[in-house]
Amino acid sequence: MKYNFDTENFNHSIEIQIRFADLDALNHVNNGFQCHYFDVGRVNYFQDALKRKINLAEIDLVLVHTEFDFLSPVEGNDEILVQSKTLSFGEKSVKMFQRIIDKHSGKVKTTCYSVLSAMDTTTKQSKQVPQEYRKAFSEIDNL
Repeated sequence: MKYNFDTENFNHSIEIQIRFADLDALNHVNNGFQCHYFDVGRVNYFQDALKRKINLAEIDLVLVHTEFDFLSPVEGNDEILVQSKTLSFGEKSVKMFQRIIDKHSGKVKTTCYSVLSAMDTTTKQSKQVPQEYRKAFSEIDNL
């Protein structure tokens, strides 16, 4: 996948603990678990940017699109980080890019491009991205 944006500069990362249950018979982290790691990174990014705990029942950004590139196996003994950044805002959406990297070598293992849509949790309809999010995400990523 080719991107026309900066895939190098990340201001947010979180270390991920690989669990035995995440592994397949070849000692590789299953791709589905890597998707979960991106979810963990995304929620942590939101909390750090907004400087508060997120009540997941009230979160008003929903994932509407994801693309993954599994570039290199994540293995059971790897020490990994999920790095996350906001790329841009639409009226009702947020585009994000994340990657799993080896903590020591910096080698990129997996990338994730995603689009999130702002949603009114009561009416279940799309809405404008809250200004609080625009401000917080822009500050963390120097947008």
